[in-house]
Amino acid sequence: MEEEIFEAIRQVLISEHTQVHKGQIMRSPAILYNEKVFAFFSRKRRMVFKLGENYPLEGDVRPFNPFKNKGPMKGWYEVDFSHLDRWQRFAEKALNRMSQDG
Repeated sequence: MEEEIFEAIRQVLISEHTQVHKGQIMRSPAILYNEKVFAFFSRKRRMVFKLGENYPLEGDVRPFNPFKNKGPMKGWYEVDFSHLDRWQRFAEKALNRMSQDG
């Protein structure tokens, strides 16, 4: 069910923005803007967003750390399925940030 919701969000963004396409990162389905990933669906069934290094942490947003012996990926945050009602909004925030950065 989680992946279907991710896919629905991805399809909406693709239909609304000509520079948005499907892709992959770390063998996970992703959403790309001009060939750069700004959101993806992790193996832990969470949605991950590139929001920037200075994004303020909220209760349901955690730094994304897929590594055992390293720190989290800078600027990347994950949101659990229990907060899926916010996935679309975060995807749009990540897309806006990516489109502004070029």
